[in-house]
Amino acid sequence: MSFVSRLTRHPIPFDPDRGADALAHLPDLAPELRPLIEGTGGCSPYLLSLIGKERDWLAGALTQDPDEVRRGLLLETGAVALSDLAPELRRLKRRVALYAALADLGGVWPLEQVTGLLTDFADAAVDVAIRRLVAAEAKRGKIPGMTEEDAETGAGMVALAMGKMGAGELNYSSDIDLIVLFDETRFDRADEMEARASFIKVTRRMTSALADVTRDGYVFRTDLRLRPDASVTPVCISMAAAERYYEAEGRNWERAAYIKARPCAGDIAAGDRFLNTLTPFVWRKHLDFAAIQDTHEMREKIRRHKGLHGPITLEGHNMKLGAGGIREIEFFAQTRQIVSGGRDPDLRCRGTVPALAALAEKGWIDGDVRDRLTRHYRLHREIEHRVQMVNDAQTHLLPNSDEGIERLARFCGEGDTAAFRTKLRDRLAEVDRLCEPFFKPEKTETDLPDLSETAEEIVARWPGYPALRSARGQAIFARLKPDLLARFAATPRPEEALGNFDGFLRGLPAGVQLFSLFEANPPLVDLIVDICGTAPGLSRYLSRNSGVLDAVIGGDFFAGWPDRDDLSAHLEAQLEGQDYEGVLNTARRWLKEWHFRVGVHHLRGLIHAEEAGAEYSMLAQVILRALWPRVCDEVARRHGPAPGRGGSVVAMGSLGAGRLTAGSDLDLLVIYDPGGVEFTEGRRPLDPRGWFAKATKTLITALTAPTGEGKLYDVDMRLRPSGRQGPVATALEGFRHYQMTEAWTWEHLALTRARPVAGDASLCADIEAIRMEVLTTPCDPVKIVADAQDMRDRLAAAGRVGEGLDAKEGPGRMKDVELLAETAALIAGVPARDVEGQLEAGVSIGWIGADDARTLAAAHHLYGRLNHATRLLTDRRLDLDEIGSGGRSFIAREAGVADSAELAAKAESLRTDCEAIINQALAQPPRREEAR
Repeated sequence: MSFVSRLTRHPIPFDPDRGADALAHLPDLAPELRPLIEGTGGCSPYLLSLIGKERDWLAGALTQDPDEVRRGLLLETGAVALSDLAPELRRLKRRVALYAALADLGGVWPLEQVTGLLTDFADAAVDVAIRRLVAAEAKRGKIPGMTEEDAETGAGMVALAMGKMGAGELNYSSDIDLIVLFDETRFDRADEMEARASFIKVTRRMTSALADVTRDGYVFRTDLRLRPDASVTPVCISMAAAERYYEAEGRNWERAAYIKARPCAGDIAAGDRFLNTLTPFVWRKHLDFAAIQDTHEMREKIRRHKGLHGPITLEGHNMKLGAGGIREIEFFAQTRQIVSGGRDPDLRCRGTVPALAALAEKGWIDGDVRDRLTRHYRLHREIEHRVQMVNDAQTHLLPNSDEGIERLARFCGEGDTAAFRTKLRDRLAEVDRLCEPFFKPEKTETDLPDLSETAEEIVARWPGYPALRSARGQAIFARLKPDLLARFAATPRPEEALGNFDGFLRGLPAGVQLFSLFEANPPLVDLIVDICGTAPGLSRYLSRNSGVLDAVIGGDFFAGWPDRDDLSAHLEAQLEGQDYEGVLNTARRWLKEWHFRVGVHHLRGLIHAEEAGAEYSMLAQVILRALWPRVCDEVARRHGPAPGRGGSVVAMGSLGAGRLTAGSDLDLLVIYDPGGVEFTEGRRPLDPRGWFAKATKTLITALTAPTGEGKLYDVDMRLRPSGRQGPVATALEGFRHYQMTEAWTWEHLALTRARPVAGDASLCADIEAIRMEVLTTPCDPVKIVADAQDMRDRLAAAGRVGEGLDAKEGPGRMKDVELLAETAALIAGVPARDVEGQLEAGVSIGWIGADDARTLAAAHHLYGRLNHATRLLTDRRLDLDEIGSGGRSFIAREAGVADSAELAAKAESLRTDCEAIINQALAQPPRREEAR
């Protein structure tokens, strides 16, 4: 379709006589084009001059398909020779500017295609300049080790497009912001400085070729001041030097600038690698609400410098920087991107409109806000283009006279100047209304509530804490403090809750990010007050892992629990593309957030203890399934791939039973099948036993070693064959032989809860088959019961007798019930892993009465809830005075009692009943003929 057939806009309503000169240059125009050219010439002397200079080319171009014209212009740009670089690029710029203007004014292209052509031409112009100039330097032997052929990739030199150019949004009279770097790894260390000198020369010549004003005009005003430390660094530096700068000194405005950065010319691949190394600098792993304050301060500085405060007046209004202007929408989008883009790569869009769409898709802004700001952004940019088309001026100011506003209205296709004024003012006001509250959070009252003497002492300690060292942290916290103190004062035990918050605050290494997060999300303050008023252990955990609060505002924190496959997919998406160290750190961050989610859901009564146990267990299984193959890959790098079917990680104890608590460690085995392989094939071959011993130790390290993100779990492998004396990994056949011929009764009891959780599916099935074979092999009930009693006696002799509200240790308590249940399952030969199912097995063989089984199950249920609640509240022995009234209320709720006194009486009554039942059962083992 030709340009003419794509026209959609009405003629520009302006005196046609003012555009008559344009028609004199183009006598054979199609009738449909006459009003457009008349109006264009009447409104813009600059466009009229371009029509005159390019009349022959334009006459032909207007009859062609616009997309073909675009392709032709870009191809011609890429083919410009070095000798013609300056004049040819200026000639092509005239054509691009003229064609883009007419396509814009005539409605042939939407905004994105207009800015897209301007940006693509800028890319092509910078690229051809670099390639030609680098080739010339290489030909002279000035770039060590490089030839003219290397110039096609810039010989390692790359230009990064920043700002609107990086986003593909160049306006009609934009300058272009570039950062020029070179890849020092392509040169020997001794040659790096010589190469740098040549690239500096190329950069200066490229800038001159583009920006110098000659009789043919200019191509693009070129700005190189966004480079690292521009006042002291040359115009082209190495990527390593730039990386060091950003790592040590990079500022928030530079992070924001890199949201839109992309390699546009030269060595694109090297540019992509460089930007990838900057990902941790640009996209912080935690929600970065401090960026909001930074952006607000930047806006205020710009407004003060430009004198842009005050009411919106159209005459002379700055469409870019003024209230309700283009920059407001850009800041609104990019600041939210900085805040949350570190956690969600889908938000890392370069363009403003795509960013608004992504933010709405992820729930960070409303769909209506997205639609309004998108519409206003496009219309603002259209007016910006019209202002700049008048005289090719790099301006964003509306005309400052009535006549000028009237001319602009006509140029925008509006015949009614009053209506144009009203619509434009309304749009500016609405953008200001939508954006301003985001950058100016409501101020908090400065008057503090009345505090007790104890509370005053607590508050007086705060200025000395690390989180309040910086002036900025102090300023943000000062706004938060009155509301925080008022909320703590409203809790049942204010001093207690405030004391827990004091422990949280004291443990924070820094405060700006977290305080900014609180200021932007008041519901988080509610959660902190709730936790500090209820769970001192959880508040201590938060002080060490405050980043988990990011997850609370991620959109689905209070949604239902996902299934295992969805949870695994979520973790795999986080780990994808990470190196081994990155995997370990990312897995730790991921687990902390999900662990915190389970704890908060449990604390707030959204789930009960059994659900929490299942969710904690699922998290551990997902972690093991994700880490085990990566651990094996890490070992395989040096010692070759795993032999045979590889190894399987087997969960024992609470993990095998699916009943982990918030503070559980992991009881694990590793069982492998070497498949007849004697030695692995790698740089350092190992026999299977050595290979899997190394893999198992690597897994333990992956789980337990503290990194910058802490650790995942403590690990206990004492349940492996031969305990501490046995190898850390066991061959499948060796495992079967040991279990069938050598294992002690306690090892068979442990096997009742074993569950393969990671590794080859067929190997996991074979391990389960061995478990079933062991459990179903005829046994001597008397011996098993005697061994179980011996285990009880040993625990008592070791002092593990429990007291008070200890849920786990001692006669009649949790572990005692589990011991009897496992004994019943082993004697009956059933595969059940849960206590209730195992007790039912005891009933089925006539060893335990049905009523006794129900009593034991009810007690275990209570003990389980008490144990889960205790582990959530504290990592120490349960002390009702330490956990405070909020914690005591939570414990009582979990136990289904009114208060601590009733809980103690209920627990002791059940304990006494359970001890009697267990004593009686162990004193009267079932007969051999009753078992199995």
